[in-house]
Amino acid sequence: MESLSTVLMALGLSADAFAVSMSSGLLIKNIKINKALKIALFFGVFQALMPLIGWVAGLTFRDFLAQFDHWIIFALLGFLGAKMIYEALQDEEEKKFNPLEPYTLMVLAIATSLDALAAGLGLSVIKTPIMLAVATIGFITFGLCFLGVFIGHKFGNLFSQKIEILGGLILIFIGSKVLFEHLTL
Repeated sequence: MESLSTVLMALGLSADAFAVSMSSGLLIKNIKINKALKIALFFGVFQALMPLIGWVAGLTFRDFLAQFDHWIIFALLGFLGAKMIYEALQDEEEKKFNPLEPYTLMVLAIATSLDALAAGLGLSVIKTPIMLAVATIGFITFGLCFLGVFIGHKFGNLFSQKIEILGGLILIFIGSKVLFEHLTL
């Protein structure tokens, strides 16, 4: 996978974590750098670990899946992108929670990184150098979430829905690109 695709995938995968970080920033009264670092670290680490876990699991099935890997990637990324768009368009009741509690952060980080697990499976099928992909996904997620806390604190929930929709569209685009490249070879 080329570096531009890796960056685009990282942006797409991090969109929901970014939106949650913005929502967290909205809820935090006394915003400080250490609070933003804590949130960003949780999301960045989980976004980096999940594709690695998916990649390792995918190694077991790689040879079998190679015959139709492009369809798997297209279906996974298309499904994840559509799911992100669908969820972004749903009315969600505001829940009161403390976004800085470790248990809450872990649950949010896992929930927002499940799509990265599926992406890791796809990465193993197309034999992507996983360490570069994991580092890119982790760093981009960390940076966006760090900024997201401050943006959320400043601007509230104005952009979270649009960011999730954009992230979903990016994932669908990457899946379509992989399918198109394979079918035109």
